[in-house]
Amino acid sequence: MEKYILIIQCDIAHNRCSGFACTHSFYEKSGAFEKYGENSRYISFTCGGCCGKSVAAKIEHFIGKLTKKTDVLKDEVVIHLASCMVTDNAHYDRCPHVDFIKGILAKKGFTTVVEGSYISGGASRKRELGIYKEYQGGCCEKSNC
Repeated sequence: MEKYILIIQCDIAHNRCSGFACTHSFYEKSGAFEKYGENSRYISFTCGGCCGKSVAAKIEHFIGKLTKKTDVLKDEVVIHLASCMVTDNAHYDRCPHVDFIKGILAKKGFTTVVEGSYISGGASRKRELGIYKEYQGGCCEKSNC
C-alpha cells in the first residue's frame, strides 16, 4: 500500500509552473494517480536544477524526516518524475538527466519510480499529431525499466 506519493518536478519548469495540475490530479485521483487510496499522502519538490544532483540531498532529507516522524517504509513510497521532466511538452523536451536521477533514487533504496504525473488533453493531442515526441517507457512503474 502506497503511503506517500512523492513528485519530483523539473526545477526550470517550476519557475513557470505552480504544480497545480499535478497536485489537483493527485487529489482528484485521476490520470497517473487514479490507483492511489484516499489515505495516500502527497509531497513534492524540484530536482534542484540541471543535472539533478540535488535530488540526493533532498531525498536524504525526506528519508530522515520519514524515519523520524513516521513508520512509513521506503517501499511504501512511490516516486513520480513529473511529466515536465519525462515528456516532450510545452516547457521543453524530455530531461536529459532522467536516468541519472533514477540512479540516485535507486541508490537511496527507492524501487518504485513512475515516469509521469499530469498530462493535459492539449499535450496528448500534440503527441498524437506528432508535434511532441513520444518516448518509450512513459509511465513505467519500476526504476529499472
